[in-house]
Parts: sequence; structure tokens; C-alpha cells
Amino acid sequence: MSTFSGLNTAYTGLSAARQGLSVVGQNITNATTTGYTRQRVTTSSLGALSQVGRLSGGVVRIGQGVAVTGVARLGDIYLDTQVRNSAATSGNLAVKANALSAVDGSLQEPGANGLSAQLTGFWADWQGMANNAGKPAQAGVLISDATALASHIANGYQAVDAQWTQVRGQLDGMARELNDAGTQVADLNARIRSTLATGGSVNELLDQRNTLTTTIAALTGATVRVLPDGTADVLIGGNSLVSGDTFQPVTVTGSNIMAGAAATPVALAWTNRPGVPVGAESGEMAGAVAILAAANATGTGGALAEAAANYNTFATYLATSVNSVHSAGVTSTGATGLDFFAIAPTGPAALGLSVLATGVGDIATATAGSGALDGSNGSAIAALGSGPTSPDFVWSKFVTGIGAATKSAVQQATLAEAAATSASGAQLANSSVDMDEENVNMLMFQKAYQGAARVMTAVDEMLDTLINHTGIVGR
Repeated sequence: MSTFSGLNTAYTGLSAARQGLSVVGQNITNATTTGYTRQRVTTSSLGALSQVGRLSGGVVRIGQGVAVTGVARLGDIYLDTQVRNSAATSGNLAVKANALSAVDGSLQEPGANGLSAQLTGFWADWQGMANNAGKPAQAGVLISDATALASHIANGYQAVDAQWTQVRGQLDGMARELNDAGTQVADLNARIRSTLATGGSVNELLDQRNTLTTTIAALTGATVRVLPDGTADVLIGGNSLVSGDTFQPVTVTGSNIMAGAAATPVALAWTNRPGVPVGAESGEMAGAVAILAAANATGTGGALAEAAANYNTFATYLATSVNSVHSAGVTSTGATGLDFFAIAPTGPAALGLSVLATGVGDIATATAGSGALDGSNGSAIAALGSGPTSPDFVWSKFVTGIGAATKSAVQQATLAEAAATSASGAQLANSSVDMDEENVNMLMFQKAYQGAARVMTAVDEMLDTLINHTGIVGR
């Protein structure tokens, strides 16, 4: 090895150490940057100019130093995939659990403000009316409580309807977020491909794309396929949302109100291919679409529409049960065949339930032929509150069903969230910046730099002696 070659060897050591320090600085600077993946400089030794070994002149050829071959991004494709998959499942179940929890909370059961307590008071008012037939004061209490009961049913229906509208609005927001993320991924694909073609580093661009694809997966359950040119295809149900630098936007179709969901179901479709559904089977958007589905005859439709349908069914059942007994009775004025409740002929039954009676003369507490002050028919109506076919039992069954469904959904969402947290933790453990590790690497590269500098100084002094002092010793 020539003496001048030694300078080049030391110089490569200086360059490699400087690059290592630069990468350490980049890691430390981005230690708190969301989605950043730590990096490491990669090096390889430079071999001798000719084959290593003893040549004819007895000279041993040694290496020419070190070369920086790149800056590695210390991510893990498997862990990234786990994060996306778990985020999709967690998002899907969380949307369903949140919607059911909102409905369950609006029931206010059990409690003094729940419909069960009002039903108990309503039947007690009928018994009080039976015991005080013809009394205007007792009639006023009954009519007031019955009106409050009808309002409570209407309020419950409106709460479900408001929740449906809220989820529908959230779905529109999710679509905007999805389209924005997809546009950015397509742009990043183009930048990554061109940068790699010119030999540049794309580590930071990959971090940005990875964060965006995780967001897309959480929304739609999308999968990601990385191609040899560095771009990534994002697929939903096997269809391309992003392919290279091309993005296919998604739109939400269907009714904006719960009452119209049966005629025009809410769905996800490709904007550029009207009528073609997006096959999202997981993620938050799929969960929202499932929640917004219309009620059906088997009771397996969307949770919100089914809850609204149960309110309508209960309102109709309550009115029918009371009216069937009331119409057979006689009022204190001798009138018969009167209904106590009315339901509007159009619109949801829960909103159309009202009290027809306006005073004691409209309340049939007596049985035909038993006298105006007889209260036996009132007692018969009061007895409707007990038994396996009572409105109370029907309401209790509805409340129990909502409670069980909510508990199950919350448990599943909790488990899915724990799995997502675990996957995210594993990813962070692998890719996040460890300040202790970076400090050790910084000291290592600093010492390497100092060592290479000392080698360069030593070689320089040798050359100075050889060039400027050879032949003058002893003069």
C-alpha cells in the first residue's frame, strides 16, 4: 500500500463516521416525531486494488478503507401489517360499540327517569282511577302521566334518530379523510419512485406513507402491497384504491335520514364508477355502514334502525293493548267505544303516539252495565302492566336486548383495542428512537472520527518526513 493510499483510507473513515453522526442527529431530532422510524448508516469495507496476498515483490495489499452504502430504515413490514390489520378491526368494532352505547345510555334504564318507571306509574294511575272513578283530579294525573309517557317514547325515538344522523355525518367525514389520505399516498408513490430511480434516500417518505396507509386501513380495512419500484398498492376488497400514482376516490351514497335508509341504503361507492360498491369489510367505515343499515323483518338490520323500529313497535303495542280494554268500557258520562291513545296514520308510530282523553268524561273506568262509578274496567287496564304479554315485558325485553348487545360490543371493542395497542407497541419497540442507544452510537462515531483523524495526521507526518527530510539527516 502506498503512503498516499493511507490518506484515502483515513479519509473514508472520517466520511463514514461523519455520516454516522449525521444519522444519529436525525434520529435524535425526530425522537418525538409521530410515525418516524429510526435509521442506521450501513457501511462495507473496501477491498484492495489487487487480489489480497503476497505478490512477486513481497508486498501485502490491504483494504482501501470503508464505504457508506446507504441509510437503512429499521422498520418491519410484518409489524406494520399487524398494526394495519388490528387498527381495522379495532376501528370497526369501536364504531359499533359507540353507537350501541349511545342508544343504551339514552334508555336511562334502570333508573327513575327510565320508561320502566313511567310505565309503573302509568298503571298505578289507572288503579287510582279505578278507585276514584269519576274524580277529575285523578283523571288529570292520569292524563298528565300518559302524555309524559308518550313524550318519553317519542324522545327515545328521536335520540336514536339523532344518533343515526350523527353517524351518517361521521361517515361523510371518514370519506373525506380517506380520499385525502389516498391522494397523499399516490403523490408519495410518485416521489418515492423518482427518488429511488436517482439513487436518493426515501426513508422519510416511507414513514409518511406508512402513517397514511395505517389511517386508510383503520378506515376501510385496506391491505397494502409493496412493489419492486418502491410504490405501494392500497387495496380495498381486492380493488385498488391507490395504484402507483393513481388514486380512485370513494363516495358515500344513500339516504341522509334514517327514515329513507330502507329505500336508499347507505353504502360506499367508487366516485368514478357510479353504482359500483366498495368492498370494505372492516374498518370504521364498514362499521358505520353496518350501523346505518335499515331494519328488516328478522331484526338483524342496523342497530340504530332496529332500535327505532322497536320504539315504533312498542308504541303501537302499548296503544293497542290499552285501547282494546278501554274501548270496551264506559265513561262516567255513559260513553263507550272510546280509544285512550291515538297513533298518527303517517310517520313513525313512536312520534305519532298521543293521548285522546282530555278529561274525566273521556276515561272509561266502568264495565258496561255496572254503573258510572264502577272502576272494574280501570282495574283491568291497570292489570295490563303485568304478565308475559304486558307492555312492560315487551319493553323490558327490548332494554335487555340492547343492554346485552352493548355489553358484547363493548367487550369486543375493548379486546380489539388491546390487540391494536399491543401491535402498535411492538412496532414502536422495533422502530422508535431509543435515546440511550443513540447516545452510545454518537460516542462510537465520535471516537471513530477522532481515530480516523489521528491516522490521517500520522500519515501526513510520514509524508512530510519522506518528502521534505529524506537525505538531509546528518548534514
